[in-house]
Amino acid sequence: MKTRVSFLLITALAFAAFSVPDNVAKKAHKEMVRFYETVNLSKEIISVPKDLNAKTLSEFGDENLFKIYTEGKLLGYGYIGNAPSKTATFDYLVLFDKNFVVTTSKVLFYREEYGGEISSKRWLKQFVGASPTSKELVYNRNIIPISGATISVKSLTTEMNLLLKSIAILQKSKVL
Repeated sequence: MKTRVSFLLITALAFAAFSVPDNVAKKAHKEMVRFYETVNLSKEIISVPKDLNAKTLSEFGDENLFKIYTEGKLLGYGYIGNAPSKTATFDYLVLFDKNFVVTTSKVLFYREEYGGEISSKRWLKQFVGASPTSKELVYNRNIIPISGATISVKSLTTEMNLLLKSIAILQKSKVL
């Protein structure tokens, strides 16, 4: 029990001060280059004021929410998050179009022995088209479960719902 409480405390602290590690940022950049089919990408970090960040359900740190450009033209938006799995966490990337509709998502680093199937492109396609105005994503209803990855599937589904609700809050507050 004490180990579980310690793990939850460490995880909570990690989320509270989320900044994107270099290896995660590099992998995310690589995925964006692949998705947008251009090497001329630049990012503009979107700063979320602390008081507004406290009202959102997702954590917006120093570098994890950004606009994506190529040659001065806005391609869309990106978000890098970190979610809990059974005993560790995993990093993921969500790309949005200009209207904050999910265009793709990618699990960047998965740190568990089991459950890595959530990295499958086929499974992740379920999130494409989701937006802040979409119906909620529900495990085993509109999100297909994966045997052996139940905790990670539920975690990513929850994180996507929280992110979409948080984007709606930022839009309403005129940050986006």
